[in-house]
Amino acid sequence: MCGIVGYIGNKNAVNITVEALKRLEYRGYDSSGVASISNDGNLLIEKKKGKIRELEQALSKQETAACHLAIAHTRWATHGEPNENNAHPHSDNAGVIALVHNGIIENYKALSERLKKNGSVFKSETDTEVLAHLIGYFYKEGVQLIEAVRSALKLVEGTYGIAVVSTREPNTIIAARKGSPLIMGIGKDEYFIASDVSAIIIHTKKVIYLQDEELVSVNFNGFDFSTLENETIQPTISEIDWDAGESEKGTFKHYMLKEIFEQSNTIENAYRGRLIEAGATARLGGLNMSMAELHKIKKIILIACGTSYHTCILGKYLVEKMARVPVQIDYASEFRYRNPIIEEDTLVFVISQSGETADTIAALREAQAKGARVMGITNGIGSTISRETDGGIYIHAGMEVGVASTKAFTSQVTILYLLGILFGRMRNLSHVDGLHYMGELKKIPEKVDRITQQSDKIREIAKKIVDSRNALFLGRDVHFPVALEGALKLKEISYIHAEGYPAAEMKHGPIALIDEEMPVVAIAMKDVLYDKVFSNLQEVKARKGRLITIASEGDDQLHKISEEVIYIPHTIHELQPLLSVIPLQLLAYHVADLRGLDVDQPRNLAKSVTVE
Repeated sequence: MCGIVGYIGNKNAVNITVEALKRLEYRGYDSSGVASISNDGNLLIEKKKGKIRELEQALSKQETAACHLAIAHTRWATHGEPNENNAHPHSDNAGVIALVHNGIIENYKALSERLKKNGSVFKSETDTEVLAHLIGYFYKEGVQLIEAVRSALKLVEGTYGIAVVSTREPNTIIAARKGSPLIMGIGKDEYFIASDVSAIIIHTKKVIYLQDEELVSVNFNGFDFSTLENETIQPTISEIDWDAGESEKGTFKHYMLKEIFEQSNTIENAYRGRLIEAGATARLGGLNMSMAELHKIKKIILIACGTSYHTCILGKYLVEKMARVPVQIDYASEFRYRNPIIEEDTLVFVISQSGETADTIAALREAQAKGARVMGITNGIGSTISRETDGGIYIHAGMEVGVASTKAFTSQVTILYLLGILFGRMRNLSHVDGLHYMGELKKIPEKVDRITQQSDKIREIAKKIVDSRNALFLGRDVHFPVALEGALKLKEISYIHAEGYPAAEMKHGPIALIDEEMPVVAIAMKDVLYDKVFSNLQEVKARKGRLITIASEGDDQLHKISEEVIYIPHTIHELQPLLSVIPLQLLAYHVADLRGLDVDQPRNLAKSVTVE
């Protein structure tokens, strides 16, 4: 969840790494720090609690131009509270080494006891400092830094993405990974280490993705890759296919608002080139499966966490209805611990925006260990999930900076809709129906734009509930997972307690909470369940609940029982979630903004959850 940056080259290394940290702040913003080695060989470390601007202020009083090597870190706290002592970089006992680390060292307690017996004195509560001392323990005279790192990592249980520097080897950075993403960027006479390409995209598009248990030694003359067992590696250089401009806010106040407004484009990006008019079907070549193999699939399992899990619930509705293929859904964090049953002819999909979600990667490996064919649906090109799965589909949503996911959700839903068409056409979906589904999908981007144009109106509605302490979100059928997602967005960024429920389940408990203080946000489209949902909402009205409804254009009934109504364009039932979720995203955004909160970086959360 934290951010790592390293630089070696002819420019001001401190300035470059701190600027790069700003582009990683969405990965962690409890504290930050930078370590550099001056031309006279001194190790300089500066650390600050809070946002990176605090670190910048401290560094503004120092002369750093002579430093051409540095490592930096922005932290999301796991071990130890957010403060300067616990901030990275950490040093060894001798003050020779500085280290930054993402991940968790699971056996740090046992290692710390061993190190204390050898004279180590720890200044922090972190597992990372233990790793710095452990490397220092092996860093005897005559031993190279990379060998000390290799020896230390062989004793480590857990996950790590690390960058290490030493005053004894002032022109070298050592980096290594296991279970936590790390890349090396190749510039002109300069090299970069980063936990995410967004940190270095303005400098280079040429990167090498480190694999698990790989190390790289980088100096001014080049780099050498090797394994934990000291086997030499010839790495593959990849080219990043997105622009630095995608990481800028432009005229928008927050990244989240920008990303909500981008959804007309990102939904189109998800289906562009994948609709085959001649066969009235979808083409998803990344699955690496023949039509005959796909036709044999008798069951699909969808696995994810957080917002992506809500995509899975929606995917179950879509694929089962369109293709009549049974779909099982699982939280990734629970999947590997319950000894799941995976039958023959089952296809597993793991879904993750970043492609680096630790629980989802663990579920992927568990499914493969049980003999399953596993596909990935991700936004993270070159990510761990994209590399370890047997095939998959990129959503092509572009960089998503806001911690609360928006455009990734609708892009993932679009991909599952395409899966429904693909599997449906091989089973029960007619050519005419296939064309109809495809035609309606192409109309969605324009309809999304019509909803985002109501942003100002939704802000006025947000003013009415900005001081609420609780909220209830209701939906039925395909709108139940949308209700879950709307509630999650509100609680993530506004800190208002919110729950999503199937509308009919309200009377089985939640109805006890409804009074004149409780906002109830309900999705009530003009479909086969409209009358039943309307009846559920009358129950809310009878108990003086403050009803906000998402309704179909032309509905002349809901305004009679609602405090506010947000109208959205018509589309077919299966595609309605791509529209009904947009007002909920905007509502959550405006409530949080009106409360004066940090919308893009909500407390206690980080964008990429790389710890279990």
